[in-house]
Amino acid sequence: MTHPARAIFLSIALALLQFPVTAAAQTSSGSGSSQQIDEIRTEPERNEREERQDRRERLDDMEVSGSSLFDPLRLENEDDREDRERQDSDLLGRNIRLRPPPLPNEFETYVEDVTGRKVRRFGQDLLLDASRDFAAPATSTVPPEYRLNPGDTVVLYLTGAVDGTVEREIDNDGNIYLESVGTIKVAGVRYADLRSTLVRAIGTEYRFFNVNVTLKSLRAVRVYVTGFANNPGAFTLSSLATVTNAVLQAGGPNAGGSFRSVKVYRNGREVADLDLYRLLRSGQREADIVLQNEDVLFIPPAGEQVAALGSVQEEAIYELRAGETLADLLRLAGGPNVMGEVDRLILYRTSDTQNREPIQVSIADAGTRAAKGGDLIEVLSRGTLLQPIARQSIVVRIEGEVERPGNYYVSPNTSLNEALALAGGTTSRAYLFGTRLERFSVRKQQRQSYDEALEQFRFAMAAAPLEGGMEQNPNRRAAEIASANEVIELLAEREPDGRVVLNLTPASTSLPSGTLLEQNDRIVIPPVPSTIGVFGAVYRPASFLIEGRGRKLRDYIEQAGGPLRAADRKRAFVVRANGEVLIRARGMLNAEALPGDVVFMPVRTRTNDIWAQIRDVASVVFQLGLSAAVIESLR
Repeated sequence: MTHPARAIFLSIALALLQFPVTAAAQTSSGSGSSQQIDEIRTEPERNEREERQDRRERLDDMEVSGSSLFDPLRLENEDDREDRERQDSDLLGRNIRLRPPPLPNEFETYVEDVTGRKVRRFGQDLLLDASRDFAAPATSTVPPEYRLNPGDTVVLYLTGAVDGTVEREIDNDGNIYLESVGTIKVAGVRYADLRSTLVRAIGTEYRFFNVNVTLKSLRAVRVYVTGFANNPGAFTLSSLATVTNAVLQAGGPNAGGSFRSVKVYRNGREVADLDLYRLLRSGQREADIVLQNEDVLFIPPAGEQVAALGSVQEEAIYELRAGETLADLLRLAGGPNVMGEVDRLILYRTSDTQNREPIQVSIADAGTRAAKGGDLIEVLSRGTLLQPIARQSIVVRIEGEVERPGNYYVSPNTSLNEALALAGGTTSRAYLFGTRLERFSVRKQQRQSYDEALEQFRFAMAAAPLEGGMEQNPNRRAAEIASANEVIELLAEREPDGRVVLNLTPASTSLPSGTLLEQNDRIVIPPVPSTIGVFGAVYRPASFLIEGRGRKLRDYIEQAGGPLRAADRKRAFVVRANGEVLIRARGMLNAEALPGDVVFMPVRTRTNDIWAQIRDVASVVFQLGLSAAVIESLR
């Protein structure tokens, strides 16, 4: 050494070699060294500048960039990240044309036909276009378990005897090279162990130094997603990417692919088998390993598929593994929801070609009953029930004034009275005349007829300008058409209730014996009403207490103050508790008032061609069990 500063440094180092190199000795010597350095810094300012210049020259071969604070553990700054994202996005766009999420498979279509609504495969919500954003390098904190790979860039922040910042990229052999230290093997080292590895290596040549280390950037890895993937192929991902990242980048499993098994092969050997259900349902990701370059992911075909329907936490089509039971299926669906029955479920076994009758299974026995592909299980609700396979043993709901309200599982050809007996019969306050029988099949027919009626309304409105006379005020006619269209929109918001009007009299003590139940029938036995309602164009619309028997409907209309001058008396009607409608032309005013009657007095409006066309079609709506008051009030 010829420079004075270098001679001073060597003399200090030779003095320190006389002491044992232990942790305590290093601490003590560090204190002494600090004092010596302080003495050196008291020399003239010229010598201090020369010493700093000499140190920079000594570390020049190590690409020292000067002292720097310890940066946060970010992989890239924002500008570098955006550039890399654009490059990777361009590369992905040139090489891979992503397909949309897979279409429903045959079993999904079958379940939709049976239930009348779409039921998706569990996990399908993950497979969205917005989820496929894994080609860009990650910018999150490097996890301690991350193992370094060739191509990663390591940054060392040195202070003490050696001062500065050194940046090195790990070469293809897994090494970095530091002048005066030599080659250091870092590939395969955990990020948590990287600092200690470097301290040991640098400590062979230097004392009294401190080093902090971070990763500036990570090299991307190339992996292959094969098998029943929606977009099989080779993908370039961040070296922090896991199995889940790669699967989602490939668009997930296709319609025939499995969510229960994603196998990872490394150097021809299986190293992991990821069950996406474990990740989604319990948050366990022990098999969601970090991928390495040239890993191969294989998505096998889907296993047996079953559907969990009704009052469960998540209605979906689930994939089973060998040996799983009905209880496992119910567990995957999250179990019964707050409205679901907790003691039983209904099983529909489509694989049984001889007998497809629904089977009632207790929750206690579900754990011993193996699930089969094509099974549908339904958890009954205390609120609403699901439409099952037609023409099977049925479930009905009985509410109101009965001893034991609830859902009842009955055999085919069960009558109303038999179902009522299962519920313990009626209470003393039951009003059989007002019994509501709501039927799913009737509601479906009503909906179809109602939609057809609305289409006729819309056609009438579209044709109205062509049929209008030339002498009519165009502005007034346009206003009438606009009002009529508002009426159509109001009607479109109404829903049929599926009510079946029963052949009952106020004195009936039993329900019609010839009426057989259908799946998902709802029977409501109301209490005896104590009022009669009078509404519409009367002076005092209200519900009036029934005062004795024998009073006429006319009396209650007068009690409401009688019709207004604007009332259309000819179109007055009453809706009885059993759903029947009685109009004035059939003697409504002189009919005896019955508990639960609702009288409606419509408003008289000027008749014109448009409203005449609507009234011609409105008769269809009266047959649908909708509120007649709503329709009449719109005329």
